Amino acid sequence: MKILVLNCGSSSIKYQLFEMPENKVLTKGLVQRIGEEQSQALQGNNGSNLEIDEKIPDHAHAMHVIERMLTHPEKGAISSLEEIEACGHRVVHGGETFTGSVVCTQELEKVIEAYCELAPLHNPANLTGIRAAKAMFGDVPQIACFDTAFHQSIPKTAYLYGLPYEMYQKHKIRRYGFHGTSHRYVAREAAERLGKHKYAVNLITCHLGNGCSIAAIREGKSVDTSMGLTPLEGLVMGTRTGDLDPAIIFHLIRLGYQPGELDTLFNKKSGLLGISGLSNDVRDLQEKEEAGDESAKLALDIFAYRIKKYIGSYLAVLNRCDAVVFTGGIGENSISMRERILNELDNLGLQLDNKKNQTVVGEAGEIHTNNSRIKILVIPTNEEGAIARDTYALAREYEMVESTI
Repeated sequence: MKILVLNCGSSSIKYQLFEMPENKVLTKGLVQRIGEEQSQALQGNNGSNLEIDEKIPDHAHAMHVIERMLTHPEKGAISSLEEIEACGHRVVHGGETFTGSVVCTQELEKVIEAYCELAPLHNPANLTGIRAAKAMFGDVPQIACFDTAFHQSIPKTAYLYGLPYEMYQKHKIRRYGFHGTSHRYVAREAAERLGKHKYAVNLITCHLGNGCSIAAIREGKSVDTSMGLTPLEGLVMGTRTGDLDPAIIFHLIRLGYQPGELDTLFNKKSGLLGISGLSNDVRDLQEKEEAGDESAKLALDIFAYRIKKYIGSYLAVLNRCDAVVFTGGIGENSISMRERILNELDNLGLQLDNKKNQTVVGEAGEIHTNNSRIKILVIPTNEEGAIARDTYALAREYEMVESTI
């Protein structure tokens, strides 16, 4: 079964075409700068690259560009869209409604729309992608996979804030958590690597990229995570503040800042970019630090410190931890950042083997010493592969139901 996985942003669509159940990637691509004067579409297929530069006004048009690329006579992966039997969609916020992936219906679209206020940068674009795919593919099953679903096992003691309880009852203000598809994927891979059942492991999973989150996983289920009502809470990230005193907001309002300005400040101008004044990219900041830039060093130190603090708190939450897992662009590739984070954690049972750490870049591996009580793993995430698996399973169920009607 050929499955198209779509990850729609406000001005972009990332996609991968899978052959299932082999989980084989046939091709992958990106349409970017949608709605701008000059857009771009890129696709790589077995080393053969395809590029289209033209104005792409909206997501519906972008889907037709993707069709052209997928079915390109020389550099495409299929001869027609009829070969695609299901589409899987990443959806950021599903609130309390979904504990797993589901088939897209009109009712589901309404729920996704209802959570647009909590994920204004993501849910509207995710919903646009679902509707564009439905218009293009007709009756082909469309499956929504939610970033929040894996974290629905978190107990009330972890997901409620210290607000009046009626704020949760009336407005569903609580911790939801994100990057759930990634945390679930690496947790299952870690269990397999450790030779344990997926519901027999206690883990701390660190998804570190431009957006960052950490999850505490007990017996294979998420019991706490760093992101909250929105993806803003938790770790210092590329451009997001992470945790901060909420009174800062009131203080800035008194100084004349408007809510929209604060939203932009906290989400797009803070984090590594805001602290350093240079870049939101760890690689850039590491180069600047090596050249003696103190602001770059400070940003990286704060970034690592916040992660270390969360690891310590989650060790207390779990009591027993089998492994700490690093994933995401930074977690998988930054040797020096892993060193920075794990420095002086020996007494907590985490002993980094510096030689092993130097050799594990962009691939799965173990980076702990033989004496480390807690294992330290690097596992590349594969959110698209996880979405493809969910989509394949649900599409087969959908087909069986349809065949009985």
